[in-house]
Amino acid sequence: MRLYLSEGSPQGLKVLAAAGASGARVRLERVPPDGHVVPFLTHPRVPALHLDSGTFLFSPNAICQYFFLLAGKEHTDLTSQWLEWEATELQPAVSTALYGHVVQGKKGGEVLGAIRKTLAYIDQSLTSKTTPYLTGEAESVADIVLWATLFPVLQDEFCLPDELQALRSWFRIMNLLEPCRNAVESVLTPKGAEQFKAYLQKQPVSCLHSEKPATNEPEEEELAQRSLSEEEIAAAADAWAKGAAALPERWQPQSPILPVEGRRNVLITSALPYVNNVPHLGNIIGCVLSADVFARYCRLRNWNTLYVCGTDEYGTATETKALEEGLTPQQICDKYNTVHTQIYQWFNISFDYFGRTTTPHQTTIAQEIFHRLLERDVLLTDTVEQLRCERCERFLADRFVEGICPFCNYEEARGDQCDKCGKLINAVELKKPQCKVCKGSPVVKTSQHLFLDLPQLEGRLEQWLEQSWATGDWTANARFITRSWLRDGLKPRCITRDLKWGTPVPLEGFRDKVFYVWFDAPIGYLSITANYTAQWERWWKNPQQVELYNFMAKDNVPFHSVVFPCTLLGAEDNYTLVNHLIATEYLNYEDGKFSKSRGIGVFGDMAQDTGIPADIWRFYLLFLRPEGQDSAFSWHDLLLKNNSELLNNLGNFVNRAGMFVCKFFDGRVPPMELGTDDKRLLAHVTLELRQFNQLLEKVRIRDALRCILSVSRYGNQYIQVNEPWKRIKGPAADRTRAGTVTGVAVNIACLISIMLQPFMPDVSATIQRQLCVPQACNILTDTFLCLLPPGHQIGTVSPLFQKLELDEIEALRQRFGGGQPEDSSLELKTHAAHPSPGARMSPMPGAGSGLARDPQRAKELAEAVTQQGNHVRQLKTSKAEKGQIDAAVATLLELKKQLALAEGKAAEVPAPKGKKKK
Repeated sequence: MRLYLSEGSPQGLKVLAAAGASGARVRLERVPPDGHVVPFLTHPRVPALHLDSGTFLFSPNAICQYFFLLAGKEHTDLTSQWLEWEATELQPAVSTALYGHVVQGKKGGEVLGAIRKTLAYIDQSLTSKTTPYLTGEAESVADIVLWATLFPVLQDEFCLPDELQALRSWFRIMNLLEPCRNAVESVLTPKGAEQFKAYLQKQPVSCLHSEKPATNEPEEEELAQRSLSEEEIAAAADAWAKGAAALPERWQPQSPILPVEGRRNVLITSALPYVNNVPHLGNIIGCVLSADVFARYCRLRNWNTLYVCGTDEYGTATETKALEEGLTPQQICDKYNTVHTQIYQWFNISFDYFGRTTTPHQTTIAQEIFHRLLERDVLLTDTVEQLRCERCERFLADRFVEGICPFCNYEEARGDQCDKCGKLINAVELKKPQCKVCKGSPVVKTSQHLFLDLPQLEGRLEQWLEQSWATGDWTANARFITRSWLRDGLKPRCITRDLKWGTPVPLEGFRDKVFYVWFDAPIGYLSITANYTAQWERWWKNPQQVELYNFMAKDNVPFHSVVFPCTLLGAEDNYTLVNHLIATEYLNYEDGKFSKSRGIGVFGDMAQDTGIPADIWRFYLLFLRPEGQDSAFSWHDLLLKNNSELLNNLGNFVNRAGMFVCKFFDGRVPPMELGTDDKRLLAHVTLELRQFNQLLEKVRIRDALRCILSVSRYGNQYIQVNEPWKRIKGPAADRTRAGTVTGVAVNIACLISIMLQPFMPDVSATIQRQLCVPQACNILTDTFLCLLPPGHQIGTVSPLFQKLELDEIEALRQRFGGGQPEDSSLELKTHAAHPSPGARMSPMPGAGSGLARDPQRAKELAEAVTQQGNHVRQLKTSKAEKGQIDAAVATLLELKKQLALAEGKAAEVPAPKGKKKK
């Protein structure tokens, strides 16, 4: 093999390091950066690998993967995910940083600003694992590729911020590897550095902006530093002056909601929850809650929107549950459909229709699609080996078999898929299979079944996917999972099962069978809509006018991106196919997984018993929504986010703005005379509003929520700097200024109430009741308008949020901890919740040793302590009211106590300070 490389090549490091790490034997040939090596390419591509067979590889990551495969090091799905992330997220960010450093001469924080978010992502991933490398105990191709991309901008670990300890440790290890050291010496020569700079100078100035900190929670000083043009400021002031008259008329859809020509028609589905399971918090955020936020947002944008969902009720799980409870399958479905309905009502999920799959419409539509597939010769017949439990006297559905994964040896692999390596499995391939119902060992039996001929439909699927990916918004994991199916080649997919509880197969020889749930269940979207309106085909056979959004967790992706689209394409009846597929990663619980049987985690029917309002649950779940990687619910983090983000930030601002109107202006919005600073604030808020809209249009729900918190920070800073409570007592000019600040602030609070509605509908409605916001104002545009004009009468203002106490949260954490062992710091935490005045806690063995018990939480708390400390100093400097200062100090002390606990130190409670005598 010949590896063509140029000195200073930005991609040269990774291929050389990969060659060395894998032991690949290559002949290195140096060529100029513009050398034409690959004969069939118009533009030069270096590095390039010329195989002995004559084939060229010219994708650097593909070359790296090839080297590792030659060495017998198979890459996992996790490796592939890292490589895709490196190509789509890390490389663009690093290119921006390098351009700024090498060409523009930027240094230090300015350079790291462009990659701060990506660095934090790697650090969090490493922190959450117990292995030294990205994918396991040994370096993989993913480690080599990410290290090589980062090295030109970092050089060594000391460039990294102190808080990124896991990343620093990993980067130091990688730098010490001999293949990496050799690659640096070979590529980054003095001549290579010159060529590298020349290469960068030829590139267009990057359009990427520096990323915000990983927390996306800017300090108040940062907020003020964002530059604005005079045109932006003037445009924001002009838009503000137009007021509510500039709003379009609110769209009132007909009933039932049907597509309207000339309007944007949005059809939203969330994956149908299986009726047999009570949904836990991860299920709720992965499907129905995420879809609800987007549906509410669409309505605020005046888009014609229909949001449907329902319970998936057929299959073996229902039969088994019925046996357990001594009921019929239909009675089980009726019982648990009610449970689901009540849970989603409590969480304020705004379905336009919540149905179920055990309906006549489901049978009719599923059988009609089946007949169309049969007529078009895209179904096959074959004999299938299945696992049958003789003790239970039934064939076992895939998910009712567990065993050892044949690929990675994970001991709890399901009969259809391994949760560890992600590979699809046929149940008969499992090692040591076990019936999940009776724990017996099933036997293999044969049975005739029908298959969807996916290979025949693959060409049509790929053509459709190309168009959908080009025009729609698919999350990165959805694209990756779909590509992995296509890469491996599609295989016929069985669509029937030897069960009784399901949609009957209307074909001679198969009438004793039912449709397999993953053929049948997605058709439930259509039948549920048919139960909502007889004109359901106007939604589902109307791709020219309808945009379809599917929301789900990542394990449901292949069935929505491959199997169901192939079903509809094969039926050839102008069906509406998904335009935007939105998949989340997994939400874990504390340090493990949710488990109903072991009492671990919060399930939907338990959340309301905690005394924490539904909107607080919604906020926190959306704040940590697992968009790019798995995330974990944490009770202490819930307390932190409630008390800092909601109580001290958003709630504090809205309450102060309203209280000033009531206290100083008899409940009427005062006249406003805008100065330069006020107009600049309007422009800042307008930019946040536009970013909010851009993010939600791309269904980046978590980031959009942070825009709302940024708006409230602007508001808090504005009030704090202008001190209306002081100015109202001064001369006429000061009183006028107090009126302007109060009027602008209460209008920002009004805007927050509208932006907040998709996330916290009850809180939004409360703010709007307090401020008497007209219903006609509930429309989101890209402009910040004065919706509460001078003279507008507001109502009674009261606090929006309550403080969560540490002992209350600790009790809940223990209550929902199941049988899992408590960590050794629990006793310390429990005692620290009720210290005696002035007492000092005796350190536990090992405490204060410098080893953090919870590094991620400690990092978040340290940032919160810094922010709250600045807030306290600002209050004291501005001579705020004593009660406000005392409350802020109390919050600061509590945060410091939590930080000490997270660091494994003894919490120290300071004795009350007395005033010094002068």
